[in-house]
Amino acid sequence: MEGLGQWFEQVDRRVVAWFQRHSVPALRVALGIVFVWFGGLKVAGVSPVADLVATTVAWLPAGWFVPFLGVWEVAIGVGLLFRLFLRLTLLLLAAQLAGTFLVLLVRPDLAFAGSPLLLTLIGEFVVKNLVLLAAGMVLASTVRDEDETCLATGVRGSGARRR
Repeated sequence: MEGLGQWFEQVDRRVVAWFQRHSVPALRVALGIVFVWFGGLKVAGVSPVADLVATTVAWLPAGWFVPFLGVWEVAIGVGLLFRLFLRLTLLLLAAQLAGTFLVLLVRPDLAFAGSPLLLTLIGEFVVKNLVLLAAGMVLASTVRDEDETCLATGVRGSGARRR
């Protein structure tokens, strides 16, 4: 039985080490894909949330703001995918995500079904952005790690790992 325990320990260490090496780059690429995709839909004028965006920021002309937001999101996605200007990219991501929560304040009738605890479909769509915000925080915690390989390009940084 001791041999099985040691085998499990070895497998567990290898699996965890693999996740430690690959989870942050995978998170960065996944988040980058989401931002490029969703932003591209806005730029192309086919986003299913264009009306929600326009309604939420009704004081801004939707004709230019929705495509502008799309370009903003594509820029975030490209920055994440290729690790370009990562600090600025993450700042843009934080600002964009803060804006997504605006609907909860400006149009609570769209987000809540009579009670702050009862979310509508739109409310659930908005609140799930807490996960994207947390993902951005994880990525922000790695900006000083210059030795990470970018999954999108395969380029490896030159600095030493700092943990």
